[in-house]
Amino acid sequence: MTALSPENCSFQYQLHQPDHPLDVNSLLYLIILGKILLNILTLGMRRKNTYQNFMEYFCISLAFVDLLLLVNISIISYFTDFILLGIRFTKYHICLFTQIISFTYGFLHYPVFLIACIDYCLNFFKINKLSSKCQKLFYFFIVILIWISVLVYVLGDPAIYQSLKAQNVYSYQCPFYVSIQSYWLSFSMMLILLVAFITSWSEVITLIQAIRITSYKNETILYFPFSSHSSYTVNSKKILLSKLIVCFLGTWLPFVLLQVVIILFKVQIPAYIEMNIPWLYFVNSFLIAVIYWFNCHKLYLREITLLKDPFVNWKCCFIPLTINNLEQIEKPISIIIC
Repeated sequence: MTALSPENCSFQYQLHQPDHPLDVNSLLYLIILGKILLNILTLGMRRKNTYQNFMEYFCISLAFVDLLLLVNISIISYFTDFILLGIRFTKYHICLFTQIISFTYGFLHYPVFLIACIDYCLNFFKINKLSSKCQKLFYFFIVILIWISVLVYVLGDPAIYQSLKAQNVYSYQCPFYVSIQSYWLSFSMMLILLVAFITSWSEVITLIQAIRITSYKNETILYFPFSSHSSYTVNSKKILLSKLIVCFLGTWLPFVLLQVVIILFKVQIPAYIEMNIPWLYFVNSFLIAVIYWFNCHKLYLREITLLKDPFVNWKCCFIPLTINNLEQIEKPISIIIC
């Protein structure tokens, strides 16, 4: 096992090679196929009534690129050695395409995070005045531009080119690349979440102890007491923080634990696996929670349309609802739709 040092590698990726020859075609095929099935499952589970946003379009584009990679691997594996448009394709290109995709995915974490954050800020403050059709075209071109820009950078980077050229000498080996961007992004998110939990752990524990499960309008819901307010403005960032943590962990706790294990044990996951749709929706929910918290005093709920999350219903953090004849509970209460 070898590693490319940051001094000799501008893209700061780690390179791992097996110690013995290994036919990785079947393994790559199964991994990409599994990832595509996970993409389909995640897209099928998300709420369909969410508005158009950048992250939705990028998730769909990622699913398409994964499918395109699987098709390329399948065609090359089936024909083994063929010429198309004057270019000879062999099994070597299966590994080559996967490496290029890995580099591309690895460089996408920061840009996607930043653009999604800007997009949610614009939508939250209603700065984006584009019509629905224009907004769809805008997101489409932004996604295309990001993919093309990162791919051009990857193909034009001398260090990446040299690593791909060196791999051609040892074509029986197929190194994989671990993104440093995803590691630091995950580490930062877990650190922020830990600090937030420590800051409001007593409020979080109180909310968790008060939570009950019931059925309301043919839906399974969780509910907990919501303190009465004279207005619909969220006045306390600490109170809001505890509710955001409960909602976020209520949906993403298994994923949070997975990220903690990956960070603590320094698990090295290939970039073409690490960039996936569940991860993007996890980042998406985190971004929405952060925007809500920073704009706590601007949430006039009679006038604002809350950002809609495909997996987390944040409405329960703000809107008090009264349910008649629901046992003997404190009113008003807050609802979490499961």
